[in-house]
Amino acid sequence: MIDVVAAFAILSQATPPEPAWTWTLYADDAPVVLANEVPDTPNLRVTLECDPGSSVARVTLYGSATAGGMARAAAGDASAVTPAESGRDGSLKLALRADHPVFAAFATDGRMSVTVAEQRRSVEVSRPHLAKLRRFAELCSG
Repeated sequence: MIDVVAAFAILSQATPPEPAWTWTLYADDAPVVLANEVPDTPNLRVTLECDPGSSVARVTLYGSATAGGMARAAAGDASAVTPAESGRDGSLKLALRADHPVFAAFATDGRMSVTVAEQRRSVEVSRPHLAKLRRFAELCSG
């Protein structure tokens, strides 16, 4: 009986599992959005957004608390420098051409880094979600 009570005490103090982050593609309306989110919550890590056919992907990194300025986006062997602005919500926003080598490399392997001043953030799309990233790039391309 004491073992059962001890087990309940340990389980009640255990931390709850971390929410499941996933990539979701919203392509039913304009704009097209690819979001790294916890479904059914307002929790976001990254959103990629574009108007279909515009060839411009707007990237928003949440929880970065990075001041705006010039950002260096890098993926594979490619890099680009683009203006980035900080949002009131602690986000960092920048735009990349969907037909730029950085975005093409990102769509290929799902890894991109964004550096502003000394702060570096990584965006990673795991293998099971790469098809969504490629579909996003296809819908955005003009």
